[in-house]
Amino acid sequence: MIEFANPMVFLLLPLPVLVYLLAPAHRKEVSALRFPFFRQLASAAQLEPKPGSVVFTRTHIQNIAASLIWCLLIAGLAKPERVGEPIVQEKAARDVMLAIDISGSMDQVDFLNANGGRVQRLEAVKAVVGAFIEARDGDRVALIIFGTKAFVQAPFTEDLSSVRSLLDQTEVGMAGPHTVIGDAIGLSIKTFQASKIDEKLLILLSDGADTGSRMTPINAASIAAREGIEIITIGVGDPDGTGEQRVDVKALEDIASAAGGAFYFADDEEALGDIYARIDEQTPREVETISYRPRNSLSHYLFAAAALLGVLVLTGLHLSSRRHRSA
Repeated sequence: MIEFANPMVFLLLPLPVLVYLLAPAHRKEVSALRFPFFRQLASAAQLEPKPGSVVFTRTHIQNIAASLIWCLLIAGLAKPERVGEPIVQEKAARDVMLAIDISGSMDQVDFLNANGGRVQRLEAVKAVVGAFIEARDGDRVALIIFGTKAFVQAPFTEDLSSVRSLLDQTEVGMAGPHTVIGDAIGLSIKTFQASKIDEKLLILLSDGADTGSRMTPINAASIAAREGIEIITIGVGDPDGTGEQRVDVKALEDIASAAGGAFYFADDEEALGDIYARIDEQTPREVETISYRPRNSLSHYLFAAAALLGVLVLTGLHLSSRRHRSA
C-alpha cells in the first residue's frame, strides 16, 4: 500500500497554470540597430514591420515534459511511502529482581522434595526459582546473589535462559559464609535505578539473619519503597535455629511490610513451589504491545525520474537545434 506523508503538497499542482494566467509576461529591453532606410528595406523584402518584441513558444513535447516534471516533483515532495504489514512487538512492562541467599547455611540438606527425600536447600531453591524464571516470559529479570557480600549475577534482561543458566551455576559460599540482607536490598535499589520501567518487584529469599550489612534491612526496605520497589520476602530453613542458622522471620516480615510486599515461609520444596505459584498469580505477566508498519520512502524514485526526463528533453532540443543549424 502506498501512502503520502505530506498530501497537502498536491495543492501546489495548479501553481504553474495560475502563474501563467495571472502573472504579467516577462519583458526585457535589449540593444537594437537603427537603419536610416528601414521602411524601404522592409518594402523591398516584402515584409510588414511589427512591434519590437519576440514571444518564444514551446513545442507540444516541451509542454508535456514540463508538466510531467512538475507533477513528479510535487509527488516527490508529498513523500510517497510504501507501507508494509503491521509488525507487533511486545516490550517488558515490569522488572523483576531475584535476590538469592547463598550463604553457608544454604548447604544444609534438610529440604524435603516431592519424593519425600531430603535435598540441599540451595538445590531445591534453584529448581523452583529456575522454573519461576522461565515462566516470566515478557518480564525483564535480574539476579543478585548474596552471602558476606552481594553481587549482581545477571543484570536486567529478557534473555531468561541466560538468567536460569547463571542461577544454576551458583554454589553455596561463592559470596562468603555470612548473610547481608540489607546490602542485597541496597544493591537491588542501585540496579533498579537504571530501569525506566515503572513496575519494579524484588523477590528476596534467605534462610538466615542479617549479620553485618552496612545498612539495616529495614532502612534499605524503606528506601526501596520510596523508589517504587515492591519487595516480597521468602524465608526458608529453620526459624527455631540459633545464630546464622536461624531464619529471622520477624525481620523478613518487616522488610516486606516496609516495601508494600508480602512475606512467605517455606520448609520444603513443595511449599516453596506453591509460594512462587502464588507470586505468579499476584503479579501476572505484564507487557507493553507496540505495533507499527514499516515505511519505505519512494520520493527518490520520483526525483530521479524528473531529472532523467529533463535531461532527455534538453538533449533532444540540443540535437534538434544542431540539425537545424547544419541545414
